[in-house]
Amino acid sequence: MRVREDRSIAVRRVFSAAALAVVALFAAPIGAGELPPGLRLAGLRGGELTSAELGRGSHVLVVWASWSPRCRDIAERIQALEGKFGQRARVASVDFQEDAATVEEFLRGKAMRAPVYLDRDGEFSKSLEVTTLPGLVVVRDGQVRFQGKLPSDLDRVLDELLR
Repeated sequence: MRVREDRSIAVRRVFSAAALAVVALFAAPIGAGELPPGLRLAGLRGGELTSAELGRGSHVLVVWASWSPRCRDIAERIQALEGKFGQRARVASVDFQEDAATVEEFLRGKAMRAPVYLDRDGEFSKSLEVTTLPGLVVVRDGQVRFQGKLPSDLDRVLDELLR
């Protein structure tokens, strides 16, 4: 009988420790990570986005793809972000796994002034765990402050992150 009680106590301790670890994981702040080393994304209209550039100042990057139904109005949404936050951060977009011709065709006739960078192999987005489009990555002085789904309360989130 005593052995059964000892096992029961041990099992409860293991489950308690596991439960605490899960709570700690979900309570951790979103983002707060490092950029992928050697980052280099080609610009749609020239230039490139590098780790060195992201190491200076604040950057708001919207990750999208033309094939995603939730990204149909992405040019307008990015332009609105640039209007609201362009004085506090560099606003740009990262196209997920499409070639330049496809992106150009999608943007034809749209007023996209923010730079567009091409994540052709998807490694940038995957390394930052952006799994839902449109996605958001906020970088401040080389540190990832947010990564993930574009939040519904985007203005509030950016206000907090860009303080």
